[in-house]
Amino acid sequence: MSTRVFYVPSINIMGKGCLQDIGPHIQELNLKKALVVTDKFLMQSGIAGKVLHVLDKIELEYVVYDEVKPNPTCKNVHDGVEVLQANGCDFLISIGGGSPQDTAKGIGIIATNGGHIADYEGVHKSKHKSLPIVAVNTTAGTSAEVTINYVITDEERKVKMVMVDKNSIATISVNDPELMVDKPADLTAATGMDALTHAIEALVTPGAYPVTDATALAAVELIYNNLARTVKNGRDIEAREQMVYAMFLAGLAFNNAGLGYVHAMAHQLGGVYDLPHGVCNAMLLPIVEEENARHVPERFRPIAKAMGFEANGRSDKECATYVINAIKELSKEVGIPAKLSELGVTEVDLDLLAENAMKDACAPGNPFIPTKEEVIAMFRKIL
Repeated sequence: MSTRVFYVPSINIMGKGCLQDIGPHIQELNLKKALVVTDKFLMQSGIAGKVLHVLDKIELEYVVYDEVKPNPTCKNVHDGVEVLQANGCDFLISIGGGSPQDTAKGIGIIATNGGHIADYEGVHKSKHKSLPIVAVNTTAGTSAEVTINYVITDEERKVKMVMVDKNSIATISVNDPELMVDKPADLTAATGMDALTHAIEALVTPGAYPVTDATALAAVELIYNNLARTVKNGRDIEAREQMVYAMFLAGLAFNNAGLGYVHAMAHQLGGVYDLPHGVCNAMLLPIVEEENARHVPERFRPIAKAMGFEANGRSDKECATYVINAIKELSKEVGIPAKLSELGVTEVDLDLLAENAMKDACAPGNPFIPTKEEVIAMFRKIL
């Protein structure tokens, strides 16, 4: 067996009310001034304010950068770097879901490595560790606060650049479900399906191994049993907490096993059409896994069991069919759109989408490598 390296932030704080406990952990970093990276919605909704209140209590000096877009851009990163340098900040506190988390990673890498963020597209391109990051997560889905991955949109090329970089990992991750109770149902659904995608792709990729399998399967079970409940009642704190654990476990899994063509294709939809990442993943997940099941049907048996299927006496193919149908049913239950055309995707862009998907950093993690025509055919199934 080949040597494995398991990446995870050095400190991970989670559970109901844990936000109130982060002060001493931040103080132990012995840093002077933070750049707080977030977005306008989180500032206006008061969610970011809850974090800032904790920072005020420990008398931490900070400046806020809240211009992050839902699909963060190169401009977001470099504007953030300017604010950081102009104000003498020596570390970052990110507040939000994947967008602020990814932006903070980009800022932290540029601050210590220089250059343009596009220079770091790909795998482990930076030489120096990011500035320290305290990643306060507000959605149960992306796992960006615990991973070595981040995604930035190149506005000129209309491409989502995937960076896989051990130097970008946060110093502290914070997952308090109380920060998530007021999230809209559609956002809860999209981020939850994103987490399910992380877990399933981590289970079918050739990069999977027993440690990642264990965390991914636990995530599948928790998501399957709690996502619909959370979407129906966003203030169900017990279900929210279970989704926090699921998202964290799924993040550990894909962070170390890899992803595949669901993400490779979803990134292109986000890059060209500026669509929500979780929605794109949810729509593509059953389509891509139908094809993966033709190549690695045995990998779907444990997933079916985690979803409650009685797999004894059933074939691998039957298990795979159950999983794919269960994904479709869950997506429908939580309100994921059925067709890409509903979101403005057109036939004319399928060639470009497929071509860029094949170049995506997640593509090599798939159980099989499709041709361009096969990628187009997968997009077309839900067009």
